[in-house]
Amino acid sequence: MSNPSTTPGNGVLLLSHVGFSFMEDLIAALDARGLRSHVLTSLPEPEHVPARLHDLAAKATHVHATGAHVLTRADVESYVGELRARGETLLGCVTVWEGYRHLMAHANALLGVPDLGPDQVLALRDKLTLRQKLTAAGLSAVRAVALTEESLAEHQRRPGRHFVKPVSGIASYGTFPLSATTSWAEIERITAEAAGDTVYASVFAETGPAFLVEDYLPGREFSFEVLVVDGEVFVAGVHEKYVLTETAGAVLEDACVSPPYSVDRAVTAEGITWLTALLAHLDLRWGCFHVEARHDGSRWDLIEVNPRVGGALISPSVRELNGEASLLDLWLDVLTHPAERSRERLRPLAYAPDGTPPTDRATFFRVFFAHPGRITRIGLAEDLPLAPVVEQILLKEGDTVEPRSREVFLGQLLWRFRLDERDVLLPRLVQVSEHAIEVRYAQPA
Repeated sequence: MSNPSTTPGNGVLLLSHVGFSFMEDLIAALDARGLRSHVLTSLPEPEHVPARLHDLAAKATHVHATGAHVLTRADVESYVGELRARGETLLGCVTVWEGYRHLMAHANALLGVPDLGPDQVLALRDKLTLRQKLTAAGLSAVRAVALTEESLAEHQRRPGRHFVKPVSGIASYGTFPLSATTSWAEIERITAEAAGDTVYASVFAETGPAFLVEDYLPGREFSFEVLVVDGEVFVAGVHEKYVLTETAGAVLEDACVSPPYSVDRAVTAEGITWLTALLAHLDLRWGCFHVEARHDGSRWDLIEVNPRVGGALISPSVRELNGEASLLDLWLDVLTHPAERSRERLRPLAYAPDGTPPTDRATFFRVFFAHPGRITRIGLAEDLPLAPVVEQILLKEGDTVEPRSREVFLGQLLWRFRLDERDVLLPRLVQVSEHAIEVRYAQPA
């Protein structure tokens, strides 16, 4: 699908998973730069065909959908060749879908664009090997082993707390604290469910998800939003996961505040120093990273390194914090501009080494998760003390939510205010935002 009124020019290859993956945001960012958007997507789920492809075709310069639900390296190579044959100039490739991050790296290698290597991406996504490597280097105090029926029972007999997650996964699918009641049958159920999930199956190995069990990280949870340009680290945002909900099958990140609320600038600076050492040890010299970590009151430790933009409202939150550019905007700039120009762009928008944020702004956002059932009513509450600057309601009346181990997003809202107002506003926002999207479900028969 293409727009016949356009002629070849400079553009960017966008990799989409089943028709989504922040495509509207990416296309809009390219439009603002006068760049063409070439979307390569895997086949959307049946309920979104053909409507989703028509939606994309109305926005992008060109859209090509494959016949399978998962993109391959051959798909990328074929599409790059097709675009080049048409006379298109590709300045780079980007995707926010972690399962395709190695394909993005491969495409950028074909195009001569500085990026991580595909093998580096795959190594980052192997959370067990990564954890063991960082523990051996003294950059993590957490021990991790492969989860088997035997190691599950062994860890249940051990003192202390432990955590289970996929060796190679995404979001919070199949991540949960180990308990005395966790059974191997439950692990097998999540494994089977993941293998049959059109959206998430591609982020696991071909043999299905393998799991690890590791020491439980105590403390408050944070994420660092990072851009690296030829080895120089720029921290564009630090978000504290202010509200977390641990369920039997996932850990849900309900609400985030930025800059961090429960640690001061000195502790933030320690986090930036630790983070810079971690990235250097892993030789991660280019790219955008969403690094999740915990601080236990005395030290920082890693949850995981995601070689991509953070999900939910992380990217627009960065824009509201710096007043200029979202995380997606900044990543596109790094991919399409020379290194020195990117450094000049990022320096005034990044945290100082002493933990000082780039502006006096603050943000708070909340993500809403759906419950199983048919939605009969949904909308924004009318009595909010402060209007959100970003409002996304992702489901509608009549939608039916099936019970699954992965989270199902209902919507998300983002608020911005002055940092010196936060002590007054935040407690109230945390309270009222819990019901800021009003939703009702049909009563079961």
